[in-house]
Amino acid sequence: MSKRRKSQRAAEATPKREKVRDVFVPRPFEGLTDEPEWIALRELVPAASAPLRLAPALVEEFGEREVTLASVLPMAAPAMTKPDGRVLIGLQRHQQSGDVSRDLAEALLCALRAEPGRPVSVPPLPGPGPRLQDVLVDGPLEVSMHDGFEFWLDPGAGDDPNVQASLERANAAIYPTVRLAAARAAYWCQVPEKAHVRWVLPDDEDAALDALARLSVAGTLVLGENTRFAGMFRAHGRLVPVWDLPEDVPAADWEQPVADFAKRYAEALADPAPLDAAGRRARHGLLGRQLTLR
Repeated sequence: MSKRRKSQRAAEATPKREKVRDVFVPRPFEGLTDEPEWIALRELVPAASAPLRLAPALVEEFGEREVTLASVLPMAAPAMTKPDGRVLIGLQRHQQSGDVSRDLAEALLCALRAEPGRPVSVPPLPGPGPRLQDVLVDGPLEVSMHDGFEFWLDPGAGDDPNVQASLERANAAIYPTVRLAAARAAYWCQVPEKAHVRWVLPDDEDAALDALARLSVAGTLVLGENTRFAGMFRAHGRLVPVWDLPEDVPAADWEQPVADFAKRYAEALADPAPLDAAGRRARHGLLGRQLTLR
């Protein structure tokens, strides 16, 4: 028998793998009560966590399990389990499909099925299946901010010199970040030589852009003296405006300016009139100031 014929017979005998098609979902967190906060934890926040509640069907299948959402896990892992059955899922990860919600739901299901305390294997392309909106009880996220990643560890784990060294390296990469009370999903962060406020707007992109254009025309787009509207970026179907701030002014001092801006923004958003010529020019200018850095 020829080599070609042997190859053909081998190919016929080998079952074909079903190809997993990727699907892009521009707003993966759409429908969740705290959509902007999910986006902020994925795109803006280095170290934070929030408890999650399993949907009743999963509780019936796996029992009451403690599940924690983490901004990021060690080595950007998608999920991990603890020996006592606790589950952590990470928002910021290396491998992902076009539907972040589906990725996170699959990571959660893989962790629930895994043996507690053992590594969790999660496929990079999960294919069709349940999404976050299907596996969780929806509600506002109760976000806890952390100065470091010690929340990853069980009591006593930090006594290991290797673990401690790894933790110190991870903590060294964190920029100070503060969650502001003035607006949902608004965060102050300090980077070398400046600080920022970044706010994930909860509104439709076009409506939000019109409101920002009205504020630009009115000269009220900044947060106060010595501040600058740096631009904005898109994240999962929502706009995220960014302001440059003096680095020596603490986060607490920006609560009132952000609250005042949020009020101006809400008023501009509610304006039913179409943009005039100046507003259209301002809108076009804002589109040209889109940022690529988070």
